[in-house]
Amino acid sequence: MTKLGIMEGRLLPPEDGRFQCFPRNQWESEFAQAAKVPFNYIEWVYDLYGHDMNPLGNRAGMERLKNLTQSSGVSIRSVCADYFMDKPFVRCGEQELDERLQELAHILRNGRAVGVNRVVIPFVDASAIRSKEDLAAVQDALKAAMPFAEETGIEIHLETSLGPAEFAKLLNCVPHPKLRVNYDSGNSASLGYSPTNEFAAYGDRIGSVHIKDRVLNGGTVPLGTGSADFPALFSCLERIEYRGDFTLQVARGTPGDEVAWAKRNLAFVRRYWNN
Repeated sequence: MTKLGIMEGRLLPPEDGRFQCFPRNQWESEFAQAAKVPFNYIEWVYDLYGHDMNPLGNRAGMERLKNLTQSSGVSIRSVCADYFMDKPFVRCGEQELDERLQELAHILRNGRAVGVNRVVIPFVDASAIRSKEDLAAVQDALKAAMPFAEETGIEIHLETSLGPAEFAKLLNCVPHPKLRVNYDSGNSASLGYSPTNEFAAYGDRIGSVHIKDRVLNGGTVPLGTGSADFPALFSCLERIEYRGDFTLQVARGTPGDEVAWAKRNLAFVRRYWNN
């Protein structure tokens, strides 16, 4: 059955002026907030900003996470590995690549201990695939990472800014069942991509969905006010009999009103999807 979740930090006021980051100072309180909405899970953010304080990085922290998921009823099904935005698998040396692969293995192994079933790796903005050389480097990195996915049983989901044909080509070069797509409705809208064309190219590899809205060639806006074609998206999801999760990664509302804002956004999604 489909689960509905929210990106970590969206139920708290922005920290240090950042739109999205691991909330170093308030992360524990978000489980209770998520239960109020209610959400099934939080998509955990693992980034460079919170790297030294992220509980997913150490044994004591993972025990605290397990206790919080049990007491709140809110799980951690996914990790958004924004760490690889700052330290990408492209345009780096051999030693840097090895260090980043070991960091990914660390995330996967620790994630397994707290119930994670997928890790989303973003190849957008600073980590975007910009050339044939980048594409070849990503293919090699993913092939090297798949044994870690097999070892842990955790899927690796890719979020990219590639067009439908280019993304399909990348996926076809790494035809592993543990490698799947994270479909981001806002990013696709901003880039002017058609859900119909994207699903035709790689719909069978879509394993998770980020729900947000963006304007064409622009930033994130409240759901239903941007360029995202939600009727087309959900129609495509129905056609492939999608049974994966939805993570709300929506525009922020008024600080202090996060729970009420999340309820309104959740209601927006449920107008299209009640499976």
